[in-house]
Amino acid sequence: MMKNKTHAIGWKVSDFALPGIDGKTYSLAEVRGPKGTLVVFLCNHCPYVKASINRIVAEVNALRGIGIGTIAIMPNDAEAYPEDSFDNMKAFAARHDFTFPYVIDTNQEVARAYDAQCTPDFFGFNAQGELQYRGRLDASRMTPIPNARHDLFEAMKQIAETGRGPKEQIPSMGCSIKWKH
Repeated sequence: MMKNKTHAIGWKVSDFALPGIDGKTYSLAEVRGPKGTLVVFLCNHCPYVKASINRIVAEVNALRGIGIGTIAIMPNDAEAYPEDSFDNMKAFAARHDFTFPYVIDTNQEVARAYDAQCTPDFFGFNAQGELQYRGRLDASRMTPIPNARHDLFEAMKQIAETGRGPKEQIPSMGCSIKWKH
């Protein structure tokens, strides 16, 4: 289990071009929403991702309705963790009805540029591409908590409305990124 460290609010988003499970290559410009962008680092094998993926998909679908674009990036070493392979990414996304691009960061350069720490790890940017949220999905970890505050959704809604994220942010928690050696 790993808690992320908070990236500096206002940090400017780094662009990328990564291959998606649908055969297309995605850049940040292609996934940006008119009110902001959510970049999520996740994988297929992490118990924290498995426990929260249906909530993540639901939140992303709700965020689309308020002008937030989303992309999910799989940063792990898929050779050392075959459950995170490209083919398994396709199956995982299909099983959980992903409605957003799921891409692979094979050389891990994007994860390093973002200073991604864990899966899931959420980076919420305003319309100007400035980091405004680096927190958790919600208070649930492995088991959903009834009526838990939707930290991610509320933060991204605030960003969509004001361009600024909340002052109080609780870091995401999950499995460490599986770096190549």
